[in-house]
Amino acid sequence: MAISLTPPLPIRMLDLAAQHAAVQPELDAALQSVIAEGAYIQGAAVEQFAGELGEYLGGVQVVPCGNGTDALQLALMSLNLAPGSEVVVPAFTYIATAEAVAILGLRPVMVDVRPDTFGLDPAAVEAAITPRTGAIIVVHLFGQCVDLESLTAIARKYDVALLEDNAQAIGATYRFADGVERYAGTVGVVGTTSFFPSKNLGALGDGGALLTRDASRATYLRQLANHGQTRKYYHEYVGLNSRLDTLQAALLRVKLRYLTSWTTARQQVAAHYDAVLQDIAGLQIPARDPRSSHVFHQYTLTLTDASQRNLLQQHLQHHGVPSVVYYPVPTHLQPAYQYLGYVAGQFPVAEHLCTTVLSLPIHPTLTSAQLDYIAEVVRAFFVVPSPSA
Repeated sequence: MAISLTPPLPIRMLDLAAQHAAVQPELDAALQSVIAEGAYIQGAAVEQFAGELGEYLGGVQVVPCGNGTDALQLALMSLNLAPGSEVVVPAFTYIATAEAVAILGLRPVMVDVRPDTFGLDPAAVEAAITPRTGAIIVVHLFGQCVDLESLTAIARKYDVALLEDNAQAIGATYRFADGVERYAGTVGVVGTTSFFPSKNLGALGDGGALLTRDASRATYLRQLANHGQTRKYYHEYVGLNSRLDTLQAALLRVKLRYLTSWTTARQQVAAHYDAVLQDIAGLQIPARDPRSSHVFHQYTLTLTDASQRNLLQQHLQHHGVPSVVYYPVPTHLQPAYQYLGYVAGQFPVAEHLCTTVLSLPIHPTLTSAQLDYIAEVVRAFFVVPSPSA
């Protein structure tokens, strides 16, 4: 099918330059304030940002650290699990989730995910629990919460820690059956997040944080992230050197003020995509769990026919529309994790998703003209006329 619209180029998966332009004076002022203070490590902005983010997320303790992967490692370290303990992780996620487990001498236990929302399958999690299980790490993938109702119940039933990898869903909320609503990352024993530049709340470099409602655990995590010390040169624990630097904290303070409006803009982009793509046979728009809000770190399509995914991506690229496959290889089939003994076919949903998912551009500065063009390019691939045609 011919494409009638003129491409409103350039279209980017994420346009940080455009997003930052609107707040550039505030970013510049924050940068200059840190330079004037001269405290580049553990400066005032770090504690200020931690307090502001904690308030934003409903009054939790926030422990800033060096990056999202460190946050996962620190969360696991705070559990003091015995070497070789098992930690349940999804087979479909970014590698950092399993990596943090393995690097500590713990054993990642892969579990399949739901085909609709991509979160851990509670039934599969419960089947994977053994006397050696020490923790379950849930991943709120692409901006939506997992089935926290079921997974918290499983964690309580078997007395294992629930950790939340919330690198992709900051600001998302989940409503439990009793009416209680919590932010993603604030339900488990510890939640983690990442401020990698592409995240919904991204730094201009690396950064991460841990979230907890337990004040004593927060104190312990702060020590672990700072060489295990309570005061300089006095080390009670074996820790890490994992600190959010002052410059990043100052810049994140600025960006946090706009997170709600940027999230709304992402949701509007997703609604636009939904409206024009939902009727295409062979293409599934992102499913929604009615108990969770969705902050759309990614807008991820699922194709019915795996043979069409790469062809669609090539078609998009030919017409100036970027797209990304998150993720092309499931964790259990990565070469680094072959020692665990998993084989192809063991987690069919994760393996199928790796061959059928494709993420379209989504960010707060996409224009209506760009969205219309992207939608028309997608529809042209499936030879489906535009709804306005």
